Amino acid sequence: MPVEWDGIVSRYINRKFSRPVARFLARYPSITPNHISLLSFFTALASGLAFYLCYPALGGILSQIASILDGVDGDLAKLTFRTSPFGGFLDAMLDRYADTAILAGMIGAIINAGLGNTTSILVGLTALFGSLLVSYSRARAASDLKLTFNRGFSGYAANRDVRLFVIMVGGLLNQIFMTLIIVAILTNLNVLARIWICWKSTKQGRQYT
Repeated sequence: MPVEWDGIVSRYINRKFSRPVARFLARYPSITPNHISLLSFFTALASGLAFYLCYPALGGILSQIASILDGVDGDLAKLTFRTSPFGGFLDAMLDRYADTAILAGMIGAIINAGLGNTTSILVGLTALFGSLLVSYSRARAASDLKLTFNRGFSGYAANRDVRLFVIMVGGLLNQIFMTLIIVAILTNLNVLARIWICWKSTKQGRQYT
């Protein structure tokens, strides 16, 4: 799908890998952007499984690889002029499933480690719901209010590239519960900030861009 803007991690880290990979893959017309979207999705599933099986470092590395591949499909689509509405839709849907799989794996890791008390599970679920709502809030603001979030805390703090980078660091440090706390706080504060901006925009009759 076309890339209209980048998150902080995508801009300064992921694109340094995704663009060369996309240029290489562009030599092979049989490889489509949708194929890369699926590859990113299955990599994320492997990340969730690695977390669940208590291999946090591997889970973290795979989550970051999935994040980079998530940029490759868009770069490849632009390079080969194969952007499409369906490609963007498919990518977005697979990303939501992928995020759920990774966070579910992390919650499962806590349970498998014997730390699955009510508080830790609630923190994990809060991180999961917050992650899904970050993407949903952006889509609804764009479709219902014609608002975009591409600057400041509401624009960058909890985007997918940031979340997966935080998960990678947390996996490498074997700090799964603390990582879930950070993701839960970042995502839900981000959503609340967007709700506030949308409310102000409708009150003042302005668009936030």
